[in-house]
Amino acid sequence: MCLIELKGLEKSYGKTKAVDNVSLQIMEGEVFGLLGPNGAGKSTLISMVTTLISPDSGEIVIKGNSLRKKTGEIKKLLGLVPQEIALYPTLTARENLMFWGRMYGLGGALLKERVEEAFELAGLKERAGDRIDSFSGGMKRRINIAAALLHHPEILIMDEPTVGIDPQSRNHILETVLKLNGKGMTVIYTSHYMEEVEFLCSRIAIMDHGKIIAAGTKDELRKLVDERDIINIEAANAGNKVVEILKAIDGIVNASAEANTIKIIAQDAETVLAKVISTLDRERCKVHSINIEQTNLESVFLHLTGRALRD
Repeated sequence: MCLIELKGLEKSYGKTKAVDNVSLQIMEGEVFGLLGPNGAGKSTLISMVTTLISPDSGEIVIKGNSLRKKTGEIKKLLGLVPQEIALYPTLTARENLMFWGRMYGLGGALLKERVEEAFELAGLKERAGDRIDSFSGGMKRRINIAAALLHHPEILIMDEPTVGIDPQSRNHILETVLKLNGKGMTVIYTSHYMEEVEFLCSRIAIMDHGKIIAAGTKDELRKLVDERDIINIEAANAGNKVVEILKAIDGIVNASAEANTIKIIAQDAETVLAKVISTLDRERCKVHSINIEQTNLESVFLHLTGRALRD
């Protein structure tokens, strides 16, 4: 069942079109990934869905109701984990959750019960009495998520929830998302980390320059590159000039370089590999390692946009 439908959403800031005619359907009970580089328009799109800003045009329908007409009712269904930490640093973790719980209209024994439940989920019960400004970045983000869950929302919207945190906290957040979804919660998860979206999401929309450039299941997106091979090469002196030469080789669909790693999408790796190596040798790029892998979301993005996600 379609839970959220976005119809032709647009939002501009001056001459910059942050969201450009975006239409999407998000199904009940799924983890839906919104993938794209910084500045793609993901946060602007999320801000419109959560009523923080109004679209210039288009419509948002949630559970069959127009967000514009039923704003108050729909807000109660939503939990938002913003990209920026929305906590008071000089208050304790418990004081923060009590405050946000009251903002959701909770009180009395129910509020205390929900706060304890949130601490259990965050795995930070032993730090409940400590001030937020004593927490690590990862711990702050876990409490940030806990605050969004106090009112038991039907839809959890997470905007880049793992930016700049330690691996332990990142793993905890990813496992939390799966746990919540396993209990029936619909999750919208935005990120520019390919591996997170691939791990969590059943369906994915790839966004760039304000537009949705592709959407579907992981298998459907991989088919966009015709299941071509990906060749990763670590080589010294791998620059833009070398990339352009590699792109001209027959059988290579696209190529990019980041640091000393060259990523090539080819119709058949075995057919082009000898030419690639001889080209690198001729251009005095010393090869350290070669790895051939299955098509993933990064190769889909490279195929659609002609650049790597973090370019």
